[in-house]
Amino acid sequence: MTTSPTRRGPAGTDRAGRASDGLPGRTARWWHARTARWWHALPDGRLRCELCPRECTLRDGQRGFCFVRARHGDEIRLDTYGHCSGLAVDPIEKKPLNHVLPGSRVLSFGTAGCDLACRFCQNWEISTARSMTAVGVPAMPRDIAHDASARGCSAVAFTYNDPVVFAEYAMDTARAVNEQQMLSIAVTAGYINPEPRDEFFACMDAANIDLKGFTEGFYRRITGGRLDVVLDTIDAVVHNGRTWVELTTLLIPGMNDSDEELRAMCGWIVRQLGPDVPLHFTAFHPSNRMRDVPPTTATSVERARQIALDAGIHFVYTGNVHDPAGQTTWCPQCGTALIERDGYRVGPVRLDDLGRCRSCGYALPGIFRR
Repeated sequence: MTTSPTRRGPAGTDRAGRASDGLPGRTARWWHARTARWWHALPDGRLRCELCPRECTLRDGQRGFCFVRARHGDEIRLDTYGHCSGLAVDPIEKKPLNHVLPGSRVLSFGTAGCDLACRFCQNWEISTARSMTAVGVPAMPRDIAHDASARGCSAVAFTYNDPVVFAEYAMDTARAVNEQQMLSIAVTAGYINPEPRDEFFACMDAANIDLKGFTEGFYRRITGGRLDVVLDTIDAVVHNGRTWVELTTLLIPGMNDSDEELRAMCGWIVRQLGPDVPLHFTAFHPSNRMRDVPPTTATSVERARQIALDAGIHFVYTGNVHDPAGQTTWCPQCGTALIERDGYRVGPVRLDDLGRCRSCGYALPGIFRR
């Protein structure tokens, strides 16, 4: 890949040493801002972004809640197009995805900004960034695809911050990635309006969608969003017939981890999505604006897993704790350990070339061939 971190002069200057506020469209002429999709003009002259349910209305020079979509003259632009906050090779299990090419490597990247305001955000430095210096690495879609292929990756993951806010960039990259015979993966909170949702996920081979809790109060107070929007997204994507979906719930002590709430959530998953959608429960660690909340215990994560199994979900996993049994994929038909895991380390895989259990022939749902 020919791209490299942007070379800058002293703080407060651009590459040529001119004074700059770090925003595209002014002295930073190297930026690749693109006209955004999903917006229209209002009678009073404002432009309304229709990407997510916030539907920010902007006058010239104003930015949306996500910060990276801004009005420039008579259009809204995605200012982070072609620039990312960094690139890294990760195990696919880190996304987490346990039913997609087990043991493979993915090239992960993100940009900046978010359309939610989660008090517990683990990547808050980039999700709440208010300067384009957070995305100082130029990386156009075809460059990313070629780099991933050169590094021996099986997929490219849009992660770190939510790819919904850089949807056009992610979609173009996904197309370039697919041309290189690799998978495109979205790691997202699913806070997006229906029209862009359908277009966005049509480009994604797999997704891990956060189901952060199962009450409107939790979503409103802790994330600044709405549960109904996320449930609609999950339901639509699971049933779109193209995108493999796994779900993740970060268990936060005393906030979204009661037996009652977990039973309600797991019951909805089985009824609405079916028993084969994998669910990951991960342990919370104090971060961002929730440093006063204690970390989740391994016992609490294991309890949540058992509630989900009792509700009828076939594949339930634990994360951020040492629990090989809870991270292993078990055959729901004969009980064989199909894919052994200890953290991100993958042990024996007892599947044939078609993704079937070698003991009983059960076809494990997921993506097991490129």
